[in-house]
Amino acid sequence: MTFSTGTSRRTVLAATAAAGLAVAAGAPAAHASATGRAPSKELFGTLADGTEVHRWTLANGGTRLKVLSWGGVVQSLEVPDRRGRTANVSLGFGGLPDYVAKSPYFGGLIGRYGNRIAGGRFTLDGVTHQLPVNDGPNSLHGGDQGFDKRVWDVRPFTGRGDVGLVLTRTSPDGEAGYPGSLAVRVVYTLTSRGEWRVDYTATTDRATVLNLTSHTYFNLAGEGSGSADGHLLELAAARYTPVDATLIPTGELAPVARTPFDFRRSRALGEAVRTPHEQIGYGQGIDHNYVLDKGTTARPGYALTVTDPGSGRVMKMYTTEPGMQVYTGNFLDGTLTGTSGRVYRQGDAFCLESQHFPDSPNQPSFPSTVLRPGDTYRSTTVHAFSAR
Repeated sequence: MTFSTGTSRRTVLAATAAAGLAVAAGAPAAHASATGRAPSKELFGTLADGTEVHRWTLANGGTRLKVLSWGGVVQSLEVPDRRGRTANVSLGFGGLPDYVAKSPYFGGLIGRYGNRIAGGRFTLDGVTHQLPVNDGPNSLHGGDQGFDKRVWDVRPFTGRGDVGLVLTRTSPDGEAGYPGSLAVRVVYTLTSRGEWRVDYTATTDRATVLNLTSHTYFNLAGEGSGSADGHLLELAAARYTPVDATLIPTGELAPVARTPFDFRRSRALGEAVRTPHEQIGYGQGIDHNYVLDKGTTARPGYALTVTDPGSGRVMKMYTTEPGMQVYTGNFLDGTLTGTSGRVYRQGDAFCLESQHFPDSPNQPSFPSTVLRPGDTYRSTTVHAFSAR
């Protein structure tokens, strides 16, 4: 989800559904292994204050992931199609200045709070905290200087056939208005089975709220290939959280049945966003949180399958989170040029953000996002790629 203005969509493709790989459990190991090439590092750019930003490249099997120390950004994610041809399936920029000046969260590591908080305010233990307001009257994705706009410490690892990166930073007490000094650790792992796994952990010295996620824009046909409206989505969610005109949840957990938001059976994204509905009008498409049938789980459970019929690429997602934000690239408006040199237009990508629900700090009936001293925040999401 972003905060620009949009333009009209283009033609929807016809398609059929597909399946993908199963997910493997377990955390990445830090010891050496002969399987999977060691991550490589290069200078990507320098910030105005002289801080260097590096790009790390992970390669394992037919998958390659490029990650920036700026914002933990996924700049590129290359996966094979049904013929074994690889393509970058994530949107991004070719240089650091664009990420600093105008990125709509391309590939970013989002925090402290993924999604929106109404009025940029919440009250915790009787104290009201004011956050930056950067999306109309609301705070979005941690404000205008969230985790996606911070430099992270990065350490590579290989082990047990996996390769990956450990990203860490400490968010000081009061950063962006949030209480508590927060120590965050995020692990990106590429497995030999075609999976990109993200493991989040965090601790705090003062009660706070926390909702971490990844904001990768996907197009399984390939970055710069045009509309993603023909992608097929199957989503294990019978309910969603309707929003008001500023995209804040009303508090209702509404059934998806007989609405454009019903993806319990695989269907094209473009078909859904062209169905007349008040909620579609609010977001200029889908920009809504789904209540996953599985709820919050200790280990990643099945959430969704998305398929590009043209290339045969399939992505399944598994997560411990109770919610999934589906965003259909509604506010891409042709003003941004990506790594391919092509401009991005409305519907050229979609985001699938595993999360707790938007505005949970102000919605007592939603799953809690409060983290207290002595507790550890844990969340895992796995993207499993295959092709048919």
